[in-house]
Amino acid sequence: MEKIDLKKKLKHLYQPSAKEVVQVDVPTMNYLMIDGEGDPNTSQVFSDAVETLFAVSYAVKFMIKKSPLALDYGVMPLEGLWWAEDMSKFSVEDKSNWKWTLMIMQPDFVTKEMIDSAISDVRKKKNPVSISRLRFEALSEGKCAQILHIGPFSEEGPTIEKLHRFIDSRGKRIGKHHEIYLSDIRKADPAKWKTVIRQPI
Repeated sequence: MEKIDLKKKLKHLYQPSAKEVVQVDVPTMNYLMIDGEGDPNTSQVFSDAVETLFAVSYAVKFMIKKSPLALDYGVMPLEGLWWAEDMSKFSVEDKSNWKWTLMIMQPDFVTKEMIDSAISDVRKKKNPVSISRLRFEALSEGKCAQILHIGPFSEEGPTIEKLHRFIDSRGKRIGKHHEIYLSDIRKADPAKWKTVIRQPI
């Protein structure tokens, strides 16, 4: 059985340097997505969305493994787009007005029919509360700047400022603040959490 290492294949997108900001061209990729709002630390809707995204992503993975494609791959990490209706009120101190799209990238050989089948399976077995809000959609970010942040989310400020300074010296920020969570925060020491911070230019 062929094993595909997507993180290795997309190393330039999922394993940037923690020392310097880099510019990348992000191709159009397909994601499972769920939208929501509110403080991610206290919102049950946020936790439910994470559970649903991983449940369906793993269902797709095992379906493909058993299918005629006979491919195996690692499920990709959780990602999040973050914003507020009024970006002047987008504050780390008050996260209650944060809006977010949580998502997990799916390999290019995953079809909508496969996703629909996986959703049906997960409904029968677990029926997570967020499953009706799940969608399969392409995201095109194009030219972006990104850097790796190591440490807890609460200490992202200086890393984000470094990213923004890089962009402001070359153009302007567009689109949504994008984070990719490379660590399992349930198990890893917060001081070692790895988060890719990305912003379209």
